[in-house]
Amino acid sequence: MPVTDPISDFLTRIRNASKAKKIRVDIPASNMKKSLAEILKQQKFIQDYAVVEDNKQNLLRVQLKYRNGSPAINGLKRISTPGLRVYKSSDELPRVLNGLGVAVISTPKGLLTDKEARKEAVGGEIVCYIW
Repeated sequence: MPVTDPISDFLTRIRNASKAKKIRVDIPASNMKKSLAEILKQQKFIQDYAVVEDNKQNLLRVQLKYRNGSPAINGLKRISTPGLRVYKSSDELPRVLNGLGVAVISTPKGLLTDKEARKEAVGGEIVCYIW
């Protein structure tokens, strides 16, 4: 079944798997999802990810991370949706939980965290918040 918003589907699968205490979750792969998984790994929200070759479609296998039995990801929120795109300049970029969380920004330089985008002085579309 086709998905109208693949990024929301990615975030929902990770949210559901972490609440169900799953070790890993498989998600249909795309370049945007790989970049998002790389940011999650850099920010230590997940252990690792890998692209699994399948005869129909490549899968992104995400290894979830837990700290003392609780998920490392407490929350995920999609901000910019296909029906309502949210763009901000570099000086208007949000801070998630006063810097404890991460805002993922789609910029001309690729997907960046809010801190990296401020450092590079680029704005863009706010994809999601992670905390």
